[in-house]
Amino acid sequence: MNVFGIGLPEMALIMVVALLIFGPKKLPEIGRSLGKAIRGFQDASKEFENEFKREAAQLESQEVEQPVAAVEPSQAAKVDPVAVVTENTSAAELTSAEPSQNGTGINETVAS
Repeated sequence: MNVFGIGLPEMALIMVVALLIFGPKKLPEIGRSLGKAIRGFQDASKEFENEFKREAAQLESQEVEQPVAAVEPSQAAKVDPVAVVTENTSAAELTSAEPSQNGTGINETVAS
């Protein structure tokens, strides 16, 4: 058994010294208060760890959301579908909408 780097013989020696110093009446009371202090320290440690994890997750989600929010409005402002179609086709192609001989003229216009 090795607790905090203290083996069983060292732990027994500490208990004997504590028994001699504090006496059998005070020893259980001291043990209870020591146990409460250790439990309080462990609870505070767990609370700190949980708070740290929560903040890290929140910062990570903000880092992901900020670039997405920054891209969406700028991309929407730059792309105008009507302007793209008008720029890529001439006025003659837009006005001459006659059916082709084989039934569909879509592939012919895109391919050319």
